[in-house]
Amino acid sequence: MRTVQAEAFGGPEALTVTEAPDPVAGPGEVVVRVEAADVMFLDTLLRSGAGRDYFPVAPPFVPGGAVAGVVESVGAGVGAEWIGRRVGTPTAASGIGGGTPTGGYAERALAKADTLAVVPDGLSLTQAVALVHDGRTALAVADRAAIQPGEWVLITAAAGGLGTLLIQLARTAGARVIAAARGAAKLELAQRLGAQEVVDYSEDGWVEKVRELTGGVQVVLDGAGGETGGIALGAVTPGARFIGYGNAAGGFAAVDTEAAAAQGVTVVTLFELTADGVDWNALHDRAQAEAAAGRLEVVIGQSFPLEDAAAAHAAIESRTAAGRTILTV
Repeated sequence: MRTVQAEAFGGPEALTVTEAPDPVAGPGEVVVRVEAADVMFLDTLLRSGAGRDYFPVAPPFVPGGAVAGVVESVGAGVGAEWIGRRVGTPTAASGIGGGTPTGGYAERALAKADTLAVVPDGLSLTQAVALVHDGRTALAVADRAAIQPGEWVLITAAAGGLGTLLIQLARTAGARVIAAARGAAKLELAQRLGAQEVVDYSEDGWVEKVRELTGGVQVVLDGAGGETGGIALGAVTPGARFIGYGNAAGGFAAVDTEAAAAQGVTVVTLFELTADGVDWNALHDRAQAEAAAGRLEVVIGQSFPLEDAAAAHAAIESRTAAGRTILTV
């Protein structure tokens, strides 16, 4: 089968198409004939050699932590009724709070039977793979934020895969959304999805503009992280909730916890979010059901054939990609 491997740490050119033996399902596993693979910002970091403190990968390795396709074979202890079903799933190597997001950039991939989600009618496999990570995470973030009608919600990295879902979830909850992203195209996307106000956080003074437009926000959903996420704390009102789940700006948000505590601001990190015994399978099913019913739009900003994985990584690193980036097989 064809796979895309990171042959060494480096730029997108380190990704090469190669041949590998077909995987064989072990106990509790299945082989998925992949039709779509998710491409995450994290994939680009691991390919570059960053992030090894959390995800110990070493070249050569096949990136990609989520796939969608058709179950082709099953291992011991897995019912044969799975064969032929359309599924979206993390790869066998991937996992919430552990594992490595690897194995997905391939014509066939291993997955654990207990992570499989049957893709409902009316949902494409490209949409399904975009929801494997983002759908369940968006719902977990929104549930934890407990967004109330009329509240102002600031969403950073609002045009990304998670951000586009969170705009819609916040609006459904009756909130007023102010979306922060980079560039006119991304801000226009955020407005189309329901953001009432938008700000470009590549411009100086953006957090002051947030305060001017809102009078202060009650909820921050931070997908940017880094310095941007830390600055976003300056937009909150006393007693606000700050959920930091992203690191697109380089590391997780540099939040001044003492300043937050002084304002009675509740800060929840990604590690706290994933350590609370969340039923991720149920959230995955719920996200798929919402999308299949047309209540949640899955924004796929760009897709590339498997052999163009390097171009997919370059698009993400250029900061021009919006929504999810997908490889088709």
